[in-house]
Amino acid sequence: MNATTPLWALPAASDTASRVDALFLVVLAVTGAVTLAIFAVMAVFAIRYRRGSPAQRASPPTQSRVVELTWTFTPLAVFLCFFAWAALVYGSFYRADPAAMTIYVVGKQWMWKAQHANGRREIDELHLPAGQPVRLVLSSEDVIHSFFVPAFRIKQDAVPGRYTAISFTPTRPGVYRLHCAEYCGTDHANMGGRVYVMQPAAFAQWLEQGPSGASLAAQGFELFRRLGCSGCHDARSSVHAPELDGVYGRTVHLADGRTIVADEPYLRDSILLPKKDVVAGFEPIMPSFQGQVSEADLSALISFLKSLQPGGPSGK
Repeated sequence: MNATTPLWALPAASDTASRVDALFLVVLAVTGAVTLAIFAVMAVFAIRYRRGSPAQRASPPTQSRVVELTWTFTPLAVFLCFFAWAALVYGSFYRADPAAMTIYVVGKQWMWKAQHANGRREIDELHLPAGQPVRLVLSSEDVIHSFFVPAFRIKQDAVPGRYTAISFTPTRPGVYRLHCAEYCGTDHANMGGRVYVMQPAAFAQWLEQGPSGASLAAQGFELFRRLGCSGCHDARSSVHAPELDGVYGRTVHLADGRTIVADEPYLRDSILLPKKDVVAGFEPIMPSFQGQVSEADLSALISFLKSLQPGGPSGK
């Protein structure tokens, strides 16, 4: 696929693409049929009741309860069906498969940076395995960007100061265009790249051929120690701090009586805004690391925290 590919010739290269296309085509067909029917009725009435025609015009009907109810509730039912279908399609973008491969993507004027779990990084390129569920966790280092791959029919904003995510499964090997769909500054039009969907064996080989280095979780472990986090969160520490083993996905009880699931946004806020959601039974004494860690550092730290298992090893 290249920049001159017409809209109607875009490949459906993901599972979301086929669902979006089906919805779009059905809506197009139904609305097109209704439009043609309306024009057909207009033409019939224009011809039948033209000036000088012998059509009977005496005692025209002034009301019909059946007609009124029909043209009110029939479109309503059709539109509610479309709404429910669209809601299911939209919701599928955000239901991550537990087996999905998580990739952290950072938008920055004017590039896309991706980090894989084994530590391999990419700029303005993203390699994915065909047939394997993928979950992209997006963030931004400056302004709002929008990760847009037309062949996948996905578009998700990357927002400063928070995580967003989108899930899909690439289905068709090939090379596809990546764009930023949110105006983000002077070189917005040049912010893009390519997504390479590969056969699983070829992707595994590509992933291992990158520069040798520590995995994302191992990088996070080193940061965890370097920033002094282990001084408080280690089980042997004299400081009273929450236990982190198995924290990811756990239901956390907060000091204000609320409960929250420890997902990626919660872990991010706990690092940057530790006084926002204080764990019940603990004092709000943790310092903020706002301005001390980059988006790449946050990805590594969160990958490390996700790797911790209850009663398991340190996550190295």
